[in-house]
Amino acid sequence: MTWLADTAASYDTVASSYADFVSDALEKQPYLKAALTLFAAQVDGPVADVGCGPGHFTAYLASLGVDAAGIDLSPGMIDLARASHPDLRFEVGSMTDLALPGASVAGVLASWSLIHIPDDAVPVALGHFRRVLRPGGLLMIGYHVGAGTRLKTEGYGGHPMRVHIHLRQPWWLAGRVRKAGFTVEAEWLLSPENKTPQAILFARASG
Repeated sequence: MTWLADTAASYDTVASSYADFVSDALEKQPYLKAALTLFAAQVDGPVADVGCGPGHFTAYLASLGVDAAGIDLSPGMIDLARASHPDLRFEVGSMTDLALPGASVAGVLASWSLIHIPDDAVPVALGHFRRVLRPGGLLMIGYHVGAGTRLKTEGYGGHPMRVHIHLRQPWWLAGRVRKAGFTVEAEWLLSPENKTPQAILFARASG
């Protein structure tokens, strides 16, 4: 798939600049930090951080005692994550073909990674999340709220990129999550007065 290759290559290009950009994200966004803290408190077992980037959220979960491991499409991001957090596990992989055994994790975190997945591939990714989660396992998704898609051609230090960013309405995403076999437990709207608000969805694997 061209969009998968474009996304991986783009994040390889900006990996170092992106890592610098998000290095203090949790200090700047206390409500996001609180959401991750709540997620950590609610999971009982291993967690897969899918679309982990340079591993900053994976490391935060680990600091709270979670057995967290990261997966990302970009080899460059995984190299950075391994270098920055040598005590944690990171692997190259895709949420559309998630190489984890069924019912092997207690939690899945997808923080602003589903935004690069086209609408018609979202059910595929959510299906993999449901497959790898144990019954009662917790899913946390962070995403941009809005409508439509925009092509990002430059970012993070002015480096060239070619990634599509898909904005979604909470009702749309929640509907797909339910169809994938989850019960939606909470939805948080972050920075509602921004031009592009952010949101977090918590859902429990049915079963």
